Amino acid sequence: MPINDHVTVVFRDAGHILGSAMLEVTVRENGQPRRIIFSGDVGQWDKPIIRDPSVFTEADYVVMESTYGIRQHEGIDDVESRLAEVVRQTVEAGGNVVIPTFAIERAQELIYHLGSLINRRLIPDVPVYLDSPMAGEVTNVFRRHRDCFDEAAWTRITNGDSPLNFAGLRIVQTTEESKAINRLDSPVIIMSTSGMCTAGRIKHHLIHNITRPESTLLFVGYQAHGTLGRQILATPPEVRIHGRFWPVRARVERLEGFSGHADGPGLMRWIGSLREAPRRIFLTHGEEEASLGLAKKITEEKGWETTVPRYQQTIELD
Repeated sequence: MPINDHVTVVFRDAGHILGSAMLEVTVRENGQPRRIIFSGDVGQWDKPIIRDPSVFTEADYVVMESTYGIRQHEGIDDVESRLAEVVRQTVEAGGNVVIPTFAIERAQELIYHLGSLINRRLIPDVPVYLDSPMAGEVTNVFRRHRDCFDEAAWTRITNGDSPLNFAGLRIVQTTEESKAINRLDSPVIIMSTSGMCTAGRIKHHLIHNITRPESTLLFVGYQAHGTLGRQILATPPEVRIHGRFWPVRARVERLEGFSGHADGPGLMRWIGSLREAPRRIFLTHGEEEASLGLAKKITEEKGWETTVPRYQQTIELD
């Protein structure tokens, strides 16, 4: 895509969420081209539904995310087996599995895995509620753009198994439907927004389950400092929800492999696709510890100049 006579931009698949992109920017000045890669959110390899992240062999400058720069995710097989274990144990105890869910990508990935587990009879066939009108709409967007799916998703489609639908899935729209879930007296799986428990319907489901030892609060995404989700993960004696303190008696679990971001080894794999050292790498989109840790690893293993910019810092490129 030409921006002007000197700048062109090419969008490449980021493998993070459906439609996410990396930017390959070429700038020509005095007859000399310079290539700048903006990674955006680098996705994981071998994730369900969407394609793997694009890689590049040449770049003069790279602006790269570092969200999980010093962490390593569980493998996809481990994630699915642990998800199955959590669901089985919670249902056997007579509780609900409550999953704070991001509406885009995470909800659809959970549908994919839960449908697969139910169809293979690896977890009980209990009702699964996606309690988020936005997540429901996004799921419909995924269904309309099957041309963007990866090979594994297409294999399921070819075999007559929809990767984004199964008999027990119920997509909740209205407030009354959402409230009715908490009046049920048999185990269910509830996926609801927001993913960090900062707002939305998830807070109501937390109130109805956080005091129940038989229920499980299952976190499948990053929880930022200061969010309710981060507080619950620390399993304090109580947390404040809607102006009242509630004792944390429910089981609290975390599955990191569901993240849409590549982990430290994945980020090293991505930057390692370059055949030659770029002039400079800039690490962004990560907490300070993660960014500095990844910068150190790149410098030690590759010998490439890597910078973690300060807030509002301006750097002039050669």
